[in-house]
Amino acid sequence: MLNVHRISLEKTEHFSKRFLDYVNQNEKLRSLYRYAPSIDSFEKAIKNISSQKFNRTLLVDVITEQYSKANCQLPTANCQLLLQEDTFTVCTGHQLCLFTGPLYFIYKIISTITLAEQLKKKYPESDFVPVYWMASEDHDFEEVNHIHLFGKKLEWKNKQGGALGNYSTDGIGELIDELEAILGDSKQARELIELFQNAYTKHSDFSSATRFLVNELFGEYGLVIIEPNDTKLKQEFVSVIEEDVFSNSSFHLVEKSNNQLEKNGYKLQVNPREINIFYLSDNQRNRIVKENDKFNVVETRKSFSENELKEEIKSHPERFSPNVVTRPLYQQKILPNLAYVGGAAEISYWLQYKEMFDHYKIFFPVLVPRNFRMIMDETVSEKLMKIGLASEDVFLSINEMTEKYSTSVSGEKISFNAEKEQLKKLHKKISEKVSLIDASLVSSAEAELQKHLNALDALEKKMLRAFKQKNETAVSQIEKIKQKLFPNGELQERHDTFIPFYLKHGKNFIEDLKRDIDPFDFRFIILSEK
Repeated sequence: MLNVHRISLEKTEHFSKRFLDYVNQNEKLRSLYRYAPSIDSFEKAIKNISSQKFNRTLLVDVITEQYSKANCQLPTANCQLLLQEDTFTVCTGHQLCLFTGPLYFIYKIISTITLAEQLKKKYPESDFVPVYWMASEDHDFEEVNHIHLFGKKLEWKNKQGGALGNYSTDGIGELIDELEAILGDSKQARELIELFQNAYTKHSDFSSATRFLVNELFGEYGLVIIEPNDTKLKQEFVSVIEEDVFSNSSFHLVEKSNNQLEKNGYKLQVNPREINIFYLSDNQRNRIVKENDKFNVVETRKSFSENELKEEIKSHPERFSPNVVTRPLYQQKILPNLAYVGGAAEISYWLQYKEMFDHYKIFFPVLVPRNFRMIMDETVSEKLMKIGLASEDVFLSINEMTEKYSTSVSGEKISFNAEKEQLKKLHKKISEKVSLIDASLVSSAEAELQKHLNALDALEKKMLRAFKQKNETAVSQIEKIKQKLFPNGELQERHDTFIPFYLKHGKNFIEDLKRDIDPFDFRFIILSEK
């Protein structure tokens, strides 16, 4: 069982200004999305999405075929619902990560499932299907080929090139053997090893293996998994591919939104290219660039005239792969999708796309931030309690945590902040008196103030060092807590895998994560193990 504690995203200091402004509904961003991230927005969204037509029969046929190929149990009930005009999806997308990768992969899917459940309660006349859109065409192998576990990095060394979903699973079996030696022989450890073996040693490609693994973890909640790298689905996207390649519409429209963001002081998450489509072959995924009257595939000898490329797109749409700009268009073209559930970076770059969606007359979804979480084990929780710190204090720096601990021990802060303010007030009076005699002496008075402030800063640092030496054990605990919850300075959810928590809680871990979660409560969640 996990205790739940929530704090504002601002207090964590781990989120961009643009994302926080979106969550807080800052008016400067209002023109960059269609629906506010609230459950009431879906009433209007449901009405508006009905104007877009979807090939539901094709969608369900493709999903059924993909599950059959991967030898997975099809979520039949939800697939049948997808054939109905009053059924809609809520979707999250993510790369194919080895053993599911970092914890936030799990959190994204749980957020999507709970959103679908919440919508069904609010709008019972419609049905809502949670979808995991496998970003199987990504090709950054080094980003997804490893996990961090108990201080070790387990890495799959089998780079093959091209779309990750097409990678052979060769070599993962050896990693599972290594995992088996690390995890031990508990019931939960045996469950995990069997799960990984069934996923990776009984499926020849990374996409099918990931589908099987995710389905085993989340299939009971009705999650539908879709592989977008499919000829029939891409045929539905041909018109957008052609316009992007030959008219560069996506580039111009996203640039327009980018100018607006920069004008309002925001940093850009994504910079579009003139052509936002890759050319996909068996072992490569390369950019397409126009040079004079030719369309060249970067780092290859492939080159097309305009007519040749049009024929290639028409005859072989599977050879064309959306990038970060056009992938959302593809998703929304294929799925009757009401909401996209994403992390801070994803929500931020979707805010650059509304103009583009409007141009293509494709439904722009409700953007719903996923849940952000941290799990504290019993040991960490007890240590925090002993040294008089609260759960939310872990987001302070080590020095700030130490200072707060010193206050709980001695009743005094290792800080001269109050004294500095008094000193500033005193010097202000001194400067005013000096200026009455000779205004040119004010700068000398200000210089003296800065000297005194610098001296207090230096003394403050000496006091902190002295306190750390006298309280070495407690300070060491603070440093260890910080490293455990922020490995390598990252949020835990971006570094650690779900495996250690599954070893403790077994299958209940997923259910515990789902419990008491409100998909529209955009606060950071700290979960403490009892």
